[in-house]
Amino acid sequence: MTEHGDGDEVVGLVLAAGGGRRLGGRPKALLPHRGRPLVEHAVGVLRVGGCARVHVVLGARADAVRERASLPGCVLVDNPGWEEGMGSSLRAGLGSLAGSGARAALVSLVDQPGIGPEAVARVLAAYASPSTLAAAAYAGERGHPVLFGAAHWAGITASATGDRGARAYLKAHADAVALVECGDVARAYDIDTEADLVHLE
Repeated sequence: MTEHGDGDEVVGLVLAAGGGRRLGGRPKALLPHRGRPLVEHAVGVLRVGGCARVHVVLGARADAVRERASLPGCVLVDNPGWEEGMGSSLRAGLGSLAGSGARAALVSLVDQPGIGPEAVARVLAAYASPSTLAAAAYAGERGHPVLFGAAHWAGITASATGDRGARAYLKAHADAVALVECGDVARAYDIDTEADLVHLE
């Protein structure tokens, strides 16, 4: 299979619905990074890393994100239940892939700008079939991005609640998860609080 084929079969999925509660209610998707909204940066990272198609889950101030962020070619998915936590965004995102021909989803979080295309490309390269489960690892600890083959979507959707996302599912299937070390090319910090804003450029 060609690399291009993988890029078509594995769809990038950016979870960008968070309201930034600990950031004074500023939606993370719109935080400025290198002169543009953070969500644009996240999409660009997935594209450069090899995902030809990208879906973006929006929630907090979705209308403002649509207005201010330039996201051409992306499928924008509204998550009206975004306040329930990341699990609802993951369910909405995976739901948007039904019927798209995607055989896997490569999931990234909008608030991790220290994770760049190199990490995306490494995890994407772990894709072998719709039964693949793979995740970036940092000094051996599982992190993002995470690749979910389509065979796992129903199970993940059933178990994704609150802010846990796919954590419970990945824990239950730990033996099947291929860990791809990315600590040498990426930094896995989150932009959660005012103090974290120093990481934005």
